[in-house]
Amino acid sequence: MKDDISAHPVNPDADVIDGLLPSLNWLSSGLFGKPLVVAESTGGPRARRTIITRGQVLLSRQALEDSVAPASALYRATVAHAVAHLLYSSLQQPARVLKPMSQAVVSAIEDARVERLLARRYPGVSDWFLEHLAPVPEAGNFSFEALMARMDRAIADPGYADDNHWVNKARRLFEETQCHRGLGDAPAFRAVASILANDLGQMRVRFDPQHHVVPAPYRDDHSILWQHDEDAQDEQQSIAAPRSAPMRAAAVPPPSVDSAQEVRPQAEVELSRTLHAEWHHRLGLWRRDWCTVVEKLPALAAAKLKHTNPLLHHTFSPVSLHRVRRLSRRQRLRRQWEGEDIDLNAAIEVLMDRRLDLQPEPRLFMRPGRETGASRILVLLDLSESTNDLSVAHGVSLLDIEKQAAFLLAEATLHTHDSVAVHGFNSNTRAEVSYYRLLEWGEPLDDSARDRLASVPARHSTRLGAALRQATSHLMAQPGRHRGLLVVTDGAPSDVDVFDPDYLVEDARMAVQQANRAGIRTFCLAVDPAADRYVRRIFGWRDHGIAADASHLPVQLQRAFVRLAAG
Repeated sequence: MKDDISAHPVNPDADVIDGLLPSLNWLSSGLFGKPLVVAESTGGPRARRTIITRGQVLLSRQALEDSVAPASALYRATVAHAVAHLLYSSLQQPARVLKPMSQAVVSAIEDARVERLLARRYPGVSDWFLEHLAPVPEAGNFSFEALMARMDRAIADPGYADDNHWVNKARRLFEETQCHRGLGDAPAFRAVASILANDLGQMRVRFDPQHHVVPAPYRDDHSILWQHDEDAQDEQQSIAAPRSAPMRAAAVPPPSVDSAQEVRPQAEVELSRTLHAEWHHRLGLWRRDWCTVVEKLPALAAAKLKHTNPLLHHTFSPVSLHRVRRLSRRQRLRRQWEGEDIDLNAAIEVLMDRRLDLQPEPRLFMRPGRETGASRILVLLDLSESTNDLSVAHGVSLLDIEKQAAFLLAEATLHTHDSVAVHGFNSNTRAEVSYYRLLEWGEPLDDSARDRLASVPARHSTRLGAALRQATSHLMAQPGRHRGLLVVTDGAPSDVDVFDPDYLVEDARMAVQQANRAGIRTFCLAVDPAADRYVRRIFGWRDHGIAADASHLPVQLQRAFVRLAAG
């Protein structure tokens, strides 16, 4: 635990644990409804928090030293918390589907959920928990541990007031979920935790899984909630020998060496810098030259290794594009047997023929004809930090699925008149909106193109409006009338220097209107089941699609391309 949260003197009751074990065993069995063994874990200096197994509660001596409360009161709350997990939590869930920081936030929300459920059965235990929460850190401390300690207290204590936007959002989402879904709906609370973890990533909050310790000393290390493949044997040893079982320093594993977060580009090539205006919806004015868009080429060194290049082994099968039928009112087919309009000249001739007692020509309709000319579509990929999250179904990140889907689309257009360019973006405040040129129109899909697309990283935030304006400028430079912008994203626009949730949404809506006025049709494909609340505002009710699961992205991306190309 960080010093600013747990800087307490050594508790004088630290040597009385053995005398408390009989009463704690009675308490655990009474709360749990069946025998539950309470013992001491002698895991050494790394045993910072209690370990829970399916039949035991292994108390941490270090947790007592992190607290100023009497041993009897602290361990009473510890046992009650352990019983809450055993009664109400889903145990030993696979940990590989979550990043370490997301796992820590999900665990903290689960702590709060099960404690409220236990307090419904035994109302007095809520005071036990509240008494032993971590002290509130100083106002200027925005570390991960400090924010978690403030969130724990905000959820547990209705009288606590905090001025941090993220902490208040956590309390609001927790209470709304309890009200609308109920405390028994664990997946709904896990979704809340995922939103909060994504916000922390957007806020650039640093998380160190090697040294993270749960802030509240009475809570456990969360190892009962998660199953790590490499920890399965250790857990069995812990059950067999509780007095000598070492406690893990954290419930989350260190990041994998070949995970997406560890593949960092060594040197990116900067192409240009462009200033763009931004719309302030509350003031109703344009902020001139407000955002700096930095065009880049990603570094290629990391993608040279075959095992890091997701394009060298497709997870998804290629999908053939449907033949694009582009109808246009500018190209009218006259004297047709059927159609949506009357051919006025043919109708006049029919009337003349009738007066002359001649057989009239029955083909007197008009319909749109096929318009010639190839389309130019720009696929704009969201490369924010949240796209590093793994897909449960495929075990790969959304970022890799985005890359594969874009590459498959580019392959599918090789033998057509239409062409695709692939660009990507992320943002680190308005001063640096990174815009990556990954694949250009008509460019061959050689090794260089593959490497550029495969090596681009996902990080930072999603300032969509500035990226849309930059993409629009590239499309306006393309010849022909059939130009479209296809956006792929996984969440609402956001950035760390913006606190109004509607600000960047409204700016993106204005950017879409600017593109439409320039003759460029836009379409958004959102990989987010809750996307309807913002994509409809930005792109309109017709020009967006929602992929509930990332595995649907390749097929839906190609369908969206056909829709844009035929428009």
